[in-house]
Amino acid sequence: MSISRLLVVDDDDEMRDMMTEYLRKHGFMALGAASLAEIEAAMAAGRIDLILLDVMLGDESGLEICATLRRDQDVPIIMVSALSADHQRMAGYEVGADDYIAKPFNPDLLLARVRAVLARAGRSASLAYRRRTRTFRFNGWRYDAKRNEVLSPDGYQVALSRRETALLQAFLANPHIPLTREEIAAALDVTGEGDHNDEAHGRAIDVLVGRLRSKIETAPKDPRMLRTERGVGYVFAADVTSEDA
Repeated sequence: MSISRLLVVDDDDEMRDMMTEYLRKHGFMALGAASLAEIEAAMAAGRIDLILLDVMLGDESGLEICATLRRDQDVPIIMVSALSADHQRMAGYEVGADDYIAKPFNPDLLLARVRAVLARAGRSASLAYRRRTRTFRFNGWRYDAKRNEVLSPDGYQVALSRRETALLQAFLANPHIPLTREEIAAALDVTGEGDHNDEAHGRAIDVLVGRLRSKIETAPKDPRMLRTERGVGYVFAADVTSEDA
């Protein structure tokens, strides 16, 4: 697993050094910057997994910088500011910030929020499952994404609907990772018809999972691969290997 690279953006040298040192002690590769130009230079020089961005940077506005970055970057951004009123927080979210932390803050809270945002970003990237053409193998099964074919261990082709195929792809890209119904719905872009509330989405996912189980499980009522994760959602409990097709 690669070490996450964080960029701490603050024009206060002491604060920037304190934050970078603390993050390094907790296993991150932390770099510093004090302006948009330095941010762009850091991003051009290598991968940045998350930016901690101060709202007030001398003559520059962290909010404007966040909006500028959001035009062509999806790197997670946590705004850090001494301004903590609700409307100031909302301003940060409106320009694309993923989180907002008010100064002064507990360093442990900062660490927890960084880890949480990185986890969400990693999960989102994973749920936007592999778009390159690939072949997946699991429990003797084979899914050929190029041909859109699902072959059973006996070599028989199993017909899946478009949504069943998308659901299988989402699980194959996230083996052994419990996924909530909301995450699955987001990955599939499940819309259906009528009132799109969470309960309706949940029922739609349950029905779709049941249909997929009926096609790939030996005993659909006692599934071995596509298991229910109580209190969470579902987990694909089979080992998956993939290769470029």
